[in-house]
Amino acid sequence: MEHVAIDLGGRESQVCVRDADGQILEEKRWPTRQLGAYLAGRPLSRVVVETCAEGFYVADLAGKHGHERRVVPATMVRALGVGERGLKSDKRDARKLSEVSCRIDLPSVHVPSAESRQLKTRLGMRNALLGARTMLINTVRGWLRAEAIAIPKSAEAFVRRVREVASATAPLPSYVERQLETIDALSQQIAESDKELAQLAKKHSVCPRLMSVPGIGPVTAAHFVAALDDPTRFKSAHDAEAYLGLTPGQDSSSGRERTTGITKAGPSSLRCCLVQAAWAAHRARGHHPMVDWALEVQKRRGKRIAIVAFARKLAGILFAIWRDGTLYNPLDGAQRVPQSA
Repeated sequence: MEHVAIDLGGRESQVCVRDADGQILEEKRWPTRQLGAYLAGRPLSRVVVETCAEGFYVADLAGKHGHERRVVPATMVRALGVGERGLKSDKRDARKLSEVSCRIDLPSVHVPSAESRQLKTRLGMRNALLGARTMLINTVRGWLRAEAIAIPKSAEAFVRRVREVASATAPLPSYVERQLETIDALSQQIAESDKELAQLAKKHSVCPRLMSVPGIGPVTAAHFVAALDDPTRFKSAHDAEAYLGLTPGQDSSSGRERTTGITKAGPSSLRCCLVQAAWAAHRARGHHPMVDWALEVQKRRGKRIAIVAFARKLAGILFAIWRDGTLYNPLDGAQRVPQSA
């Protein structure tokens, strides 16, 4: 088997091909958008790339043409020798990756499906709108504080409340009005995005089942599906919880054993959604079995730790529902979906 290592670039990529014995067969630069044609003309090989913006696109091309693909984590390539001794170039990087591929079976990150990547893109752009609105709201709040004006916290009603309270004594300055108009426009775009996500989740094969869990709405369900992509790659709910960074870390050495806070590994956006879902269920569901469990944890460890534990429990339940094809039932755990569903 030949080993094709590609150091990807935005316009051009460096390719290094070695045979099974490690001898270099070919080195060249190739337009990144035309790598599909290049890979189509190669014999079946192992194609090695780093994780980057173009990484999964090229991995899809390699898989399409029957090649074995490896997407190496960018955090690992230094340990493999890329950039060693302060010498780094596209040609050296491609050579090193192909050399290591000849010696060992390189590990690869999970290559997400096209559906997962599309969902992540849609959710990422929604999060960008939320971040922009939050930044603008904070700038206006800074001006309000300087004017000794206080209003309740609510992103949805923020613009209306500012205009009602701040303009009662004097017209709003033009620079503040511009911020409010932009916040209004962003809120409309976020509402449109939420409407699209709700429609998408309703038609999805998995999301409606996940949304049967208290506190889980379309956005959280879509985040969960996009992040995990394929439940069969996790052996258990605990593995899924660890992947999402919701399990305790450990800092032990010699005879000392110490458990730390949650690891916060994995997708932070989904972790935030699960914590928000836990808060929502905690506040609104009353004497629900899951809420009662969280309240017992709260008595021992405090509210914040209880909410994080609740979020971890939600992640495990969502994983089990997806894996087993079930619906949530508060009394009987999970209820199997009828075959006609």
